[in-house]
Amino acid sequence: MGNSAGDNGRDTHGAADFARLRAEEFGYLDETHQIYLDHTGAAPVPRSLPAAHAARLGGAAYGNPHTESPASAASTELVEAARRRVLRFLDADPAEYTVVFTANASQAVKLVGEAYPFGGRTGSLLLTQDNHNSVNGVREFARTAGAKAGLVPFDGNALRVSDAAVRRALTGRRRGLFCYPAQSNFSGVRHPLEWVAEARAAGWHTLLDAAAYLPTGTLSLRRVPADFTVVSWYKVFGYPSGVGSLVARREALAALRRPWFAGGTIKVVSARARWHRMARAPEAFEDGTPDFHAVPQLVTGLDWYEDVGAAAVAAHVDRLTGRLLAGLAGLRRRDGGPLVHVYGPRDTERRGGTVALNVLDRQGRVVDERIVARECAAAGISVRTGCFCNPGAGEEAFAIAPRLLRRTGARRRRADTIDGYIRRLGLPSGGAVRVSPGIANTPEDIDRFVEFLAETFSAGTPVSEGLAPRLVC
Repeated sequence: MGNSAGDNGRDTHGAADFARLRAEEFGYLDETHQIYLDHTGAAPVPRSLPAAHAARLGGAAYGNPHTESPASAASTELVEAARRRVLRFLDADPAEYTVVFTANASQAVKLVGEAYPFGGRTGSLLLTQDNHNSVNGVREFARTAGAKAGLVPFDGNALRVSDAAVRRALTGRRRGLFCYPAQSNFSGVRHPLEWVAEARAAGWHTLLDAAAYLPTGTLSLRRVPADFTVVSWYKVFGYPSGVGSLVARREALAALRRPWFAGGTIKVVSARARWHRMARAPEAFEDGTPDFHAVPQLVTGLDWYEDVGAAAVAAHVDRLTGRLLAGLAGLRRRDGGPLVHVYGPRDTERRGGTVALNVLDRQGRVVDERIVARECAAAGISVRTGCFCNPGAGEEAFAIAPRLLRRTGARRRRADTIDGYIRRLGLPSGGAVRVSPGIANTPEDIDRFVEFLAETFSAGTPVSEGLAPRLVC
């Protein structure tokens, strides 16, 4: 897998090491006869991490950190240690960067979007077409402020965003906030990390979405100096969930203007005179009480992950992804046609371990992804189906004309359903199947999944009766 920066570990683990890791930390998958292939959604929980959490909580008292009691001081010390550990993992200079703890990556994005000074020629928004909806949603803050919002399209090549178009947009007349994912959560494509330095050199602030990237990629913020980087830790090492981070350059954070305040974010406030003074970052961005039980577990999780070795994980997932892509390419229907269609790169060059596909029927038509989901669930296989909160990638993958999208969006009705939109767009299905191998997998998992597809779909499509309506995109 290409396009990583930094050195968070050497590739010192081979197949035997990951087989042992599977037995020791993820043995419950075999004990319950499950194949887990949704690492882009969340990494499975290693057995040792919640055990370490329970041992810590059972050994001392920890209190709300917003005071100076012994229990509060103990929590404060652990939270600050977690902040330092995150910066070390991302090779970020503490004098230049700080860490804001959030509930998830989406909240981290929202903190930037709601406080960014949109408006005028220096307050524009630039998005790539490949973005998670958490980032797409920033355009509503820009729209409310009357700011321009540009979109850099795909270049028609394996769901990659046009490099030349990015550079043209960055060197245009406007400046502001440029947002893009280091890795697509739809296709696994890795976009150039070099865009960060190019954007900053051109006068843009940069928001780098690293949520899908970090589980199999290393990142050095000394080499990739993003102003804002958003992270979801349960995608990296599984536990705890409910903790994300906004890793921000201190000077960029100082340029934000929060639209409200809450407990913990202020130094002093008057109710009657209606004035307040914000606390210094990062506290000014951590609304209410931080999760002082979960945040310290990031230290344990990062220590565990780096003991395995980030580069070793990347190489392991690279091998699994190559095995998966080769297996999928070899699947055939009875008439000799391909059984699956893969969206995005068909090899492991400049991509991560996320593969989006649709199964095809006897006539080469897309099989409703709900059928695939149902059959996978019955076989104990966990994959993800839908559009994965990435409409830009889905619109490109399914070749939906912009004019049709505009016309469909203009015909809004209160009783609209997801299935109604799908019918009006003329789509054969509501999304795709996302298969994402990761740290907990073995080559046997990949082989069993490929064999499952062959056995279940090569002779024909299972019946479609009884499929539930789609509730979300």
